[in-house]
Amino acid sequence: MDQKRLLLAISISLAILVVFQVGIDRFLPHPPPRPAISAPAAGSTAAAPQIAPGTNAAPGQAVGATAPGTPLQAAPKLNIDAPAVAGSISLVGAKFDNLTLRYYHETISKTSPQVQLLSDGTGQKPYFVQFGWSAAPGQNIAVPGPATLWTASAGTLTQDHPVTLSWNNGAGLVFQQIISIDDKYMFTVRQAVVNNTGAAVTLFPWSRIERDYLPPEPGTYIMHKGPLGVFKGTLKELNYETVKNDGKRAGGTAYTETSDGGWIGITGKYWLTALIPPQTASLTAAARYIASPSAPDDGAYQVDFMAATPQSIAAGATGESQTHLFAGAKIVKLLDSYSTQYNIPSFDKAIDFGWFYFLTKPIFFALDGLNNILGNFGLAIIAFTFFAKLVLSPLAFISYSSMGKMKLVTPKVTAIRERLKDDPTKQQAEIMALYKAEKINPAAGCLPMLVQIPIFFSLYKVIFVTIEMRHAPFYGWIHDLSAVDPTNIFNLFGLIPFDPSTISPFLHLGILPIIMGGTMYLQQRLNPAPPDPVQAKMFQFMPLIFTFMLARFPAGLVIYWTTNNILTVIQQWLIMRWASKRSLQMART
Repeated sequence: MDQKRLLLAISISLAILVVFQVGIDRFLPHPPPRPAISAPAAGSTAAAPQIAPGTNAAPGQAVGATAPGTPLQAAPKLNIDAPAVAGSISLVGAKFDNLTLRYYHETISKTSPQVQLLSDGTGQKPYFVQFGWSAAPGQNIAVPGPATLWTASAGTLTQDHPVTLSWNNGAGLVFQQIISIDDKYMFTVRQAVVNNTGAAVTLFPWSRIERDYLPPEPGTYIMHKGPLGVFKGTLKELNYETVKNDGKRAGGTAYTETSDGGWIGITGKYWLTALIPPQTASLTAAARYIASPSAPDDGAYQVDFMAATPQSIAAGATGESQTHLFAGAKIVKLLDSYSTQYNIPSFDKAIDFGWFYFLTKPIFFALDGLNNILGNFGLAIIAFTFFAKLVLSPLAFISYSSMGKMKLVTPKVTAIRERLKDDPTKQQAEIMALYKAEKINPAAGCLPMLVQIPIFFSLYKVIFVTIEMRHAPFYGWIHDLSAVDPTNIFNLFGLIPFDPSTISPFLHLGILPIIMGGTMYLQQRLNPAPPDPVQAKMFQFMPLIFTFMLARFPAGLVIYWTTNNILTVIQQWLIMRWASKRSLQMART
């Protein structure tokens, strides 16, 4: 009964994961992307600092990508040419609105387009980052806005050559952005204001990330995607739907938090755009939904930082504010190194390692280390399964020894059931007395499975969310361990030019899941058959059910499960054979 309940629970858990993974997002309504909305003219006077950064109006009003009447293609650009990224910064509004990741392609084909993270909206999908200043209440100061035309000190930003953007407001203030980039994905933006007005000015520095569309990534319920950040040492995750609903109810601002340091950003499955201020600075973070005036359900998502207190810049002095911008791939070791280098709290939690973080991240490092040794993540998964089996072998010994004893007493249990079939209470009592006399613990068989459940889910998380596993090949027909087995028995493994999964996602059954089902069947044959005919019938269908369930899981996970089954069969056969011989010897003596 315990084993039945356990397998039923695992089946339900796997079914839930399958339903979510095969694309529950496709059944959820998503608003179409909206075109860019024109912004106020450059040099306009900023309002109070509680406004959405970069705007000159109340929260809830969207900001366009360029100045009014300026075509996107015509906006002057500062080129970005760095080892890991390429793209440009629009000098209209000083927007980071074009960024391509050199090392990553959209598909496993190296000839496919490189992944584009930030976009200026030419494809109706604006996604950009912007830095600026807002004037304190009561101060009539012209500050740079979304339509401001900046001047660049050079034509190209490289790792070795930072670039300064400048704008003079014509009233004695010179605004500057000194931008640099490292060899990976970290920009440093030092904002400066040179005060030549002859009087002190008070300004609030801010930074923001705006995404004007919903990404088409699957897996909303398996992983987090959307706004997130760490404030006061605590991770805060907000999905797009929450930001939209709460923002519409609260006039645009869905979430706000004042914190010393921390970070805020927008994340996807593999990519992250995040703002990291100095960790000693007091800032107010916010997540907002900026509704379009003509279509409230067709708006933009924004996260931003603003100084909690303004900077007072004396006459003849220069005010400064520095922010780091991460825009790139969520490489585990890279996030850890940035976390150490810039003292960023919990930066690795931008990767959704899930509830079993304490287990998932060590499993990742184990697989990554084995991959460095073996040169293949598939082999690393197999080696990891061997080590896991070795660690869990004491539990397996207890479990399979108990199974061996139960197999020996199965005829006695069957006889008791037949003799007392009309008295279930007495029947159960005599069976338990038999187990006690033979020193058998029926629940012992569940021990290895109970321990494997968190390992299974943690390994699933590692394969599903870490970019290191993305497009990682194995051998033969498996070119991507993070994707399902591409073969399908229902089209005779490609001989018939038809994809049955277009009819139903469950009409996809590859070679690996079939092998896994066969190993599960062999494993089942070694277990003692349940005395209850109903249970026995259900257990016969388990290999088939699990075969179809795991057919929708990443190939790397199926490799783990198959290897685990093979090792379990060998281990179980050896231990149960030893236990049976030992029980017979003890019975003779």
